[in-house]
Amino acid sequence: MSEAVVAGQRSVRPSVQPGTVAKYVFVDSPELTAADLALRAYEIAPAVQIKETCFGLVITGLEAEVDRLVIELRNLDPDRIFVKDRGFPPGDERRCRANLGGARPGFYGHENEMKLVRYISSGLRALRDPKKADLLRAKPKKQDEPLSPERLQEIIEES
Repeated sequence: MSEAVVAGQRSVRPSVQPGTVAKYVFVDSPELTAADLALRAYEIAPAVQIKETCFGLVITGLEAEVDRLVIELRNLDPDRIFVKDRGFPPGDERRCRANLGGARPGFYGHENEMKLVRYISSGLRALRDPKKADLLRAKPKKQDEPLSPERLQEIIEES
């Protein structure tokens, strides 16, 4: 961490090299775990910083290397591996849970996103193989009889 003095106050800024980026790699695959992805990532790009998490990986490094790594990782299971940019580098005091205590503020967003990615994965698989589309769609609910105006009036009067 590099320190800077601003208007008499000492502030801490993360030391980030120009040209570096940080990305999240989320995995929701029955065939791959975050540990599998991490091992493969080390083989592909040893110069990139890789942190295994409960949802996948956090990757930090030179933009070209990170982009190349992400492409290679997504090829392992393109319908179940998702990537998004991270706004802060690992260890940044403004976001690090070690400094804030408890879960990182963005964790709850990740947790919610992970509940949705299986539906996106299902749709992507159906697009790749339309024959599987019917197997992946939810079965329609049995429709109840339409509500008659008389029954609606009874409900209103009972309330």
